[in-house]
Amino acid sequence: MLILAIDTSTRMGSAAILRDSEVFSEVSGYEETPYSSRIFRDIAVLQEKAGLRLAQIDLFAVAAGPGSFTGLRVGLTAVKAWAEVYDKPVAAISGLEAIAWEALTGPLAGDLSVRLIAPFLDARRGQLFGGIYRRGSGNAPDLTLASDESILSQDEFLEMLKGKSGEHVQLASPTPDILPAARLSEVLPGAQIVPVSAALAPAIGQLGFARAKSGTLVNALGLDANYVRRSDAELKWTDG
Repeated sequence: MLILAIDTSTRMGSAAILRDSEVFSEVSGYEETPYSSRIFRDIAVLQEKAGLRLAQIDLFAVAAGPGSFTGLRVGLTAVKAWAEVYDKPVAAISGLEAIAWEALTGPLAGDLSVRLIAPFLDARRGQLFGGIYRRGSGNAPDLTLASDESILSQDEFLEMLKGKSGEHVQLASPTPDILPAARLSEVLPGAQIVPVSAALAPAIGQLGFARAKSGTLVNALGLDANYVRRSDAELKWTDG
């Protein structure tokens, strides 16, 4: 199965082509170029590197949130269009789940004692996107959401984790520096953050492949975003 995976939810945009769970080709990087222009250039580069056309893709996997309102809208709109034109299914993947997946298939791959993982991501304005995922009982890194995915202050996030008393919660993030080490050790003594790559497209593609195997895909019409917070335009309108 050929999978095109796209992440436009953060400043580090990324895209990848996978054959099943193996990354075939990847492009990523920090840029000021708007995603509305950048995404088509990146996909063209990917196709050239892989020697493939969009018509050959079997599955589109895309970050559905949380993240930048504008970035998510661009990525989801592009995938909706491609899925409809080529009549292909879509896997809508949480960026936070992708972070947890990266940690469990990377730095924590051999540590089966880790059952709860708390991925988080910079949401700016002194806030972060965060949640808690539970690992399955087997050796495979299957994940289920164990809390809401929310936009929280640093203290709110740490207090949420502190509430899981009796269960070890492993933190993971591509932006670990947004959580001050002193505050972390104060609220959760001994806790450490596993750093993961900010290029989430490969993990999104691997999760998309897992969705395909379990039959939990959507079509173009069923694809929706998980913005978590309202757009700046909505906030300004509400504030008068």
